[in-house]
Amino acid sequence: MPKVTIYDMTGKSVGERDLSDAIFGIEPNKVVLHAVIKNYLANQRQGTQSTLTRTEVSGGGKKPWRQKGTGHARQGSTRAPQWTHGGVALGPKPRSYRYSLNRKMRVLAVKSALSSKVLESELVLVDDIKVESYSTKTVVAMLKALGVDRKALIVTAQADPKLVKSAGNIPGVKTTIVGSLNSYDILNGGKLVVSAAAVDKLEEVYSK
Repeated sequence: MPKVTIYDMTGKSVGERDLSDAIFGIEPNKVVLHAVIKNYLANQRQGTQSTLTRTEVSGGGKKPWRQKGTGHARQGSTRAPQWTHGGVALGPKPRSYRYSLNRKMRVLAVKSALSSKVLESELVLVDDIKVESYSTKTVVAMLKALGVDRKALIVTAQADPKLVKSAGNIPGVKTTIVGSLNSYDILNGGKLVVSAAAVDKLEEVYSK
């Protein structure tokens, strides 16, 4: 059973906690992680790229020369793909890249991502993450006290607008709640700074 130190916002150790083996102590499944992250990134694609075909390019209504007798190859329009300013052949059109994976895979990917953070000693457990007012300085001081000097993902049990606003303009720092947590954000977020209440909720949600 993984055991981690609990800190307060000043970086002082206030105890230890045993984490659930089923969530924070499994062998990370790299195959599932790869599949789920690829799915997540595909679903983020807007799919709005578009090119003009020969029917959509303006002009080209007149046949450039007669069919026979000129010595040229026959041409029907100056907007065919081989012409300068012509349309694009087989170019991309708006489409959806979305596809779905089953819940078991997504849950396993989150557990694998959390377990990998524990294995790499990149999970920092804080007894309570709370800011009294909108203050970026408070969040910066907390991260510095916790030894987080690069990218970080701050996870809380409930949304805290003051925390979100306070951390919003710190480069490399992102905030989220347990209900919105996904494997991509966990792996891409750097150090994982989690409140004790968020761990309680994670163990409640993912133990089912």
